[in-house]
Amino acid sequence: MMSRSYTNLLDLASGNFPVMGRERKHLHRVMTVPGIISELDDDQGNSVTSDVPSSIVVDRVIIVANQLPVKAKRRPDNKGWSFSWDEDSLFFHIKDGFPDDMEVIYVGSLRVEVDSNEQDDVSQLLLDRFKCVPAFLPPEILEKYYHGFCKQHLWPVFHYMLPFSSSHGGRFDRFLWEAYVAANKIFSQKVIEVINPEDDYVWIHDYHLMVLPTFLRRRFNRLRMGFFLHSPFPSSEIYRTLPMREEILKALLNSDLIGFHTFDYARHFLSCCSRMMGLEYQSKRGYIGLEYYGRTVGIKIMPVGIHMGQIESVLRLADKEWRVGELKQQFEGKTVLLGVDDMDIFKGINLKLLAMEQMLKQHPKWQGRAVLVQIANPARGRGKDLEEIEDEIQESCKRINETFGQPGYEPIVFINRPISLSERVAYYTFAECVVVTALRDGMNLTPYEYIVCRQGISASDSSSQSDGLKKSMLVVSEFIGCSPSLSGALRINPWNVEATAGALNEAISMADAEKQLRHEKHYRYVSTHDVAYWSRSFFQDMERTCKDHFKRRCWGIGLGFGFRVVALDPNFRKLTIDTIVSAYARAKNRAILLDYDGTVMPQTSMNKTPSEEVISIINTLCGDVGNTVFIVSGRGKDSLGKWFAPCKKLGIAAEHGYFMRWSADKEWEICGQGSDFGWMQIAEPVMKLYTEATDGSYIEKKDSALVWHHQDADLGFGSSQAKEMLDHLESVLANEPVAVKSGQFIVEVKPQGVSKGLVAEKIFTSMAESGRQADFVLCIGDDRSDEDMFEIIGNTMNIGVLSSNTAVFACTVGQKPSKAKYYLDDTTEVITMLGALAEESVPLPATEVGTS
Repeated sequence: MMSRSYTNLLDLASGNFPVMGRERKHLHRVMTVPGIISELDDDQGNSVTSDVPSSIVVDRVIIVANQLPVKAKRRPDNKGWSFSWDEDSLFFHIKDGFPDDMEVIYVGSLRVEVDSNEQDDVSQLLLDRFKCVPAFLPPEILEKYYHGFCKQHLWPVFHYMLPFSSSHGGRFDRFLWEAYVAANKIFSQKVIEVINPEDDYVWIHDYHLMVLPTFLRRRFNRLRMGFFLHSPFPSSEIYRTLPMREEILKALLNSDLIGFHTFDYARHFLSCCSRMMGLEYQSKRGYIGLEYYGRTVGIKIMPVGIHMGQIESVLRLADKEWRVGELKQQFEGKTVLLGVDDMDIFKGINLKLLAMEQMLKQHPKWQGRAVLVQIANPARGRGKDLEEIEDEIQESCKRINETFGQPGYEPIVFINRPISLSERVAYYTFAECVVVTALRDGMNLTPYEYIVCRQGISASDSSSQSDGLKKSMLVVSEFIGCSPSLSGALRINPWNVEATAGALNEAISMADAEKQLRHEKHYRYVSTHDVAYWSRSFFQDMERTCKDHFKRRCWGIGLGFGFRVVALDPNFRKLTIDTIVSAYARAKNRAILLDYDGTVMPQTSMNKTPSEEVISIINTLCGDVGNTVFIVSGRGKDSLGKWFAPCKKLGIAAEHGYFMRWSADKEWEICGQGSDFGWMQIAEPVMKLYTEATDGSYIEKKDSALVWHHQDADLGFGSSQAKEMLDHLESVLANEPVAVKSGQFIVEVKPQGVSKGLVAEKIFTSMAESGRQADFVLCIGDDRSDEDMFEIIGNTMNIGVLSSNTAVFACTVGQKPSKAKYYLDDTTEVITMLGALAEESVPLPATEVGTS
């Protein structure tokens, strides 16, 4: 059954929204895609692509975020709107990292509600003057999307807060999820209005738009698209509580590059992909990638920086100098610690106050001397939890000031109002130490801004540092994104109030020379890793990840958020019955090699005995004396011999070819390099050791091999144990004639010189030596071991075992990267195709056998 979270999803994907308001005009755009305008404007799931890049290349990036980097306000006469750039927005400064000739278009919503009869004019104005495309969300969708799903579900879970009760975090509401999907769909429509799909890059930002990649990928298979998450990504144990966890993961994987601030966040995402989707990442030359249906999804780890020029320009302002002078007078003789946080339940403001209280108790020398100035920016969210936190903060401020306050001295100065950037810079410039005690935070740029302000803009700028030394101190939570990059900061666990109090004392008591060294180290990093560096690095990685987009064939498959793009080699195509039947009928000497599990027998089937239909088809194929038919499997010879006993003329290669027989009346041959299995006495105890320690694993003992299975074990632990076992076995079996290999949920030890590829080579060679060189080869398999067969076909052609005119059909089961040139979707299609060949198989008269 379809998950309830998919309700109305297909309607949404087709543009049928519950409430959408009246239709809007589409904005004009330049097309470089061959085709008809209506194809692009009619928003269906069909991909619009061409086989070659456009001849007109315009470098352009479309930045998609929840909000546009513009400010809007009503004109004084209340007729129309006036707009200006929001220079405090990170997205406004992203373009600094792009080449000068790179055009940047922004897609996002406005912070104000625009009447429906003004929306077209506003859209045109923003596009013409700001290259911004506004997405107008109907109020009922906006409320459920932003204040509902984003703030009540995603934001808490991504910050490790679970909805334990309806009054604590709130229960999952399917209608909020539908509004989230609907809002993302509206954003996708706005992107589609202005995109040149084969020339443009799309860069999507943050948790508000996590399913947008699927909507865009459904439309444009080869779109070059990146996503950056500005919030934390929780551990898999937390993330797995989301009811729509797989839908969001699959949507993100439709991006080409996914960015995170820290390795911890990326590691949690990769763990979720592993545990929930069975995807394992690979690291190659410093780049991390996930193989996903033939596409490599890059993982980027790069913390965002600040805009140096903006901070330095404020440092030059006269009113900043004036405000610093005021602060010097206000806090004369005092040591000022500073906190700058949003009013948010995850910022840990009250824990900071408690730590300050504890420091004044533990170190009385600071009573009357140390002041914590806490600036609280206006809350972005709302709710009962936030109200409780605000009350708690106010209560703590009152208690601490009553306990330790003196005439002319209050240890806590709480500023609960919006302040300008210049005023904030003045506080940074003056403060001796900045304290960040956030419980969870995506990045938090406060420490970076503080460091630049303490550095100043010239040697003469020493507004708060009368000795002329450039020094700063930071006490930061280990749970914020910037913490790993600030190695000179005092890192604290904000929940440990006593330890935080100790860190505050250490920070303001530290020798100036030590503060200067730490400051210099931080400034070198912050000044070189600014927002331009971050955006340039991300874009360069996106270019690298997408460089082969137009060299592969792409198919979009799946419905709803199960949609994904399969990217394959241009020569990789589906095997059609007409094509193979035609070649089969023309051939005289045919080699047919079939894997068993996953090829003629579904992997999910509990009963592995072949059906009567399969036995009948194989018997018919074997009955044609022009055919040499083999089952080539990793299974044991006893099982295969029993199952295929009715097929007297069928060849069987068991245990990947260690045992081989040409027909039922022939003896089993041993094809390995020896029959000494003393190595099993070494390998089996090692495997037993790991089996006892890994719940759900077991050992399969074959005549020629030992296989350790861990598909029923915990995914992460099983994979970890498999890697350990592989190293352990390779070490203890280094001098033995065996190969140790890992596969899908297995570790196998088998004799050297045994593979399905060698089986295929032996069959082809034997046919050639008997004067029956194969002029038709069909080789079908579904897993890694079958790739050896596909690879050997090319080698045998090079050495003349197969003719260059041989009709070769190397075929994998399932659309996935393979050395085979053809694919069939599943075992049903394999059996249908074999049935068609069987119908063309006519046993030749005995008199013609010698001439065939």
